[in-house]
Amino acid sequence: MALKAADIAKSYPLPVYNYRVDLIGDSTETIAFSEVSGLSISFETTTYKESKTSEPGPGPNVMHMPSQRSQVTITLKKGYVRANSINKLYAWIRQVSINQIDKKDVAIKLCNENGDAVVTWKAINAFPTKLDAPTFDANSNDAAIESMELQASRVVMEES
Repeated sequence: MALKAADIAKSYPLPVYNYRVDLIGDSTETIAFSEVSGLSISFETTTYKESKTSEPGPGPNVMHMPSQRSQVTITLKKGYVRANSINKLYAWIRQVSINQIDKKDVAIKLCNENGDAVVTWKAINAFPTKLDAPTFDANSNDAAIESMELQASRVVMEES
């Protein structure tokens, strides 16, 4: 059975390599990252115990309920690029040490084959908490990869 291109676009999963990361602050800035992880939406749980009223048997009635939103920690990895890494990532985390944090929304957009965003995960009020230098190894010829950890208030999803 032959499928039309429109059917294939709706029925098949998108590849994970075609994405874009936008830092949204006073202006929107797109930065190329080689890996993004930690886009999770989860909730802590609270356990309630109460005495049984109608069910037979010993012990309390135990209920598990959702409570507060869990902490969101996002990790962004990219190759170290001269003048780009220090001007953007280091400048952002340096503001934390002088107590003038610049929180930004971070939009990770999964794109189709034309480069158009299909779904966006947006980390709200994100700020850097850690910047790791590349791992140095004299026996390797891999690219120098730096990573940054962000703390965010929450993650929301939007479909385009």
